[in-house]
This record gives sequence, C-alpha cells and structure tokens, in this order.
Amino acid sequence: MSSHLAVAISAHGFGHGAQTTAVLAALRARQPALRLTLLTGLSRTFLHDRIPGDFELIDWRGDFGMQMRSALDVDLARSAADYASFHSRWAERLDTTARLLEGLAPDLLLANIPYLPLAAAAHIGLPSVALCSLNWAGIYRHYFAACHEAPAILAAMENAYNSAQAFLCPAPSMAMPELRNVQPIGPLAHVGNNVRAELYARLNVPESQRLVLIAPGGIELRLPLEDWPAHPDIAWIVPDAWQVRRRDMWGFEALGFAFTDVLASVDALLGKLGYGTVAECACNATPLLYMPRPDWPEERFLAEWLHAHGRCAPIERKAVLRGDVREALEALWASAVPNAPQPTGATDAASALVAMLDIN
Repeated sequence: MSSHLAVAISAHGFGHGAQTTAVLAALRARQPALRLTLLTGLSRTFLHDRIPGDFELIDWRGDFGMQMRSALDVDLARSAADYASFHSRWAERLDTTARLLEGLAPDLLLANIPYLPLAAAAHIGLPSVALCSLNWAGIYRHYFAACHEAPAILAAMENAYNSAQAFLCPAPSMAMPELRNVQPIGPLAHVGNNVRAELYARLNVPESQRLVLIAPGGIELRLPLEDWPAHPDIAWIVPDAWQVRRRDMWGFEALGFAFTDVLASVDALLGKLGYGTVAECACNATPLLYMPRPDWPEERFLAEWLHAHGRCAPIERKAVLRGDVREALEALWASAVPNAPQPTGATDAASALVAMLDIN
C-alpha cells in the first residue's frame, strides 16, 4: 500500500510553491506511487506544471504570511490586524484543521510554512515536517514584537513550528534561533533547459541582442515600462498581464516556454530577492539585478549568499521606475562568473521525507 503525504503550502507569492514542488518532484522520482494531497491557494496549473503525476488539490488558505501592498512593500497595519484577528479564533481554527487532517488520514504532513496545520498535526498525533527558508514567527517577531498581543501569538507560532519532527532549511535561509528542530539542506531550485536559440526565433530578433527577463515575483509590482528609454540591443521579456505595447518588449506567457527555461536562457533577470529567484538565478548562472527590500528580515541572508554564489547587484527602485538600468546591467555582465551551486536541496529533503514515511 502506498504512503499518503499531505502538503500544506502558503500561497504568499510563488516562492513557497516553487520550493515545495521541487521536493515533491524528487520525492515522486523515488516513490512514484506516493499519494499526494495538497492544501493550498496556489493554482492547479502552477502545481501541475511542477509536480509529476496525480495529486488531490484542496483549496485551503489557512495562512496569509504577510499582507503586501506590492512585491516590495509590506502592509504593516493590515498584517498586524489580520494576525490579531486570526489568533482571536485560534482554538476554533485548530480544531477545524485537526478534523480536516483526521479526515484525510495521511501518514505524514509537510508544511511550507503555514503553522496552523503543524499545530493541528501535533494535536492529533500526526507526524509532520516543516520546510522553508523562513518562518512566519521570525517575520512576525521582526515587525510586531512590541504589539501587546505578540507574546501569545509568538508562543502559538513557535510551538507549532517546534512540534514538527524537523524543520528543513534550504540554503540560503534566514537565521531561526527560536527553533530547536532546524535541519539544513542544500539549495532548492529548478535547473532550466537552455532555449536561447528558440527564444531568438520566437522573438524574431538577432542573436546579437541581449535578453532581459523582468519578473518581480508572485506579488505584482507593475513598472512603467512604456516610459523607459529604448535600447536597440536589448529585448525585454515582461509579464503578459502588464499589457505592454512596445516593439522591444514581449509578454512572457505568450512565448510558451517554462519560466525556468527562460530564466536559464536570458542574459539577466530584473526583480527582487525572493528565495526562488535567488536560488534559481544562482543555480542557473543567471545574473540578477534586484530592487532591495531593506526592511524584509530574510533579505540580508539571501543577498549574502547570492553575492557569494552568483552574479547580482542592487539597484534603487527610483532608477528602475525611470528605466535607468543599462549601466547596472553592463556592470553585471562584466563581472566574474562563479561556479554555479548544485541544487541538492530537493534530494536532501526527499531523503528525509522517505525516511519518515518508512518509519510511519
């Protein structure tokens, strides 16, 4: 009889999904008959493109991470209020989630990184594993430690995360001194296929042109690309949803390539320091020009690691809004190319999960 893994994934952007699906793909390679039940607000299309084989999908939104005003800006007031509201009904939410997990009857729970299902799993004696480069307790403490409700909220969060048999932390991860169960693993990233020749053909531009992908992450930050200066030797690949009408800019989705294949084939990516962007740019040797988020507590850990393992540089948001990016891109392209790190995190995590599924 095959094992049954329940997987709860935060839908705060695409990074949590990208991390988790890399692990699930490696796990399915080792256990093709594994039964998967996914609890998440991420779309079936996103998941189906990244997970081999069948899975059950339950639309579940039992965490929100942080409320965002854009890909770079946290809505602090709304986030604090929503956490206070969420925890005002903690016992009820815990009971409801415990009943859900009991009905699913999995052998193991994997969470990236909603803490409510981890607490519910502990409540019913279900083994669990957490997986992420950050945790919401550390994020919450950074912003809201002074709030009067913070001690109770942090206690619930940290107890939930510490109840997991292991918290798998892929390189690079933020420091997690509040957790006792941290288990480091290698980077989690998809390595893309080089489709550069096909991109040139699809774009109908000469191969002398530089290709730059603009991808600010799963939470939109619409840039005023219509006002950018033109560079005849650069072709820009941008989100379709932005509906940009310029002869030197093409919508990404309409090209018909997988995101990681495009990322692995372009000359640079312009975006922000999210885990998936950082790990995949490093492992695919793609230079990253990033707009900093100095108040985001995970940022310095991502930046330090990428500066050591890839080519990257910060650029002020004001410069990006003006389209004043050429000089920064030229400096990136002139920098030394380091050896790309190997994305061993998926196999590391899969080994840990297989061991736990075998035990249980």
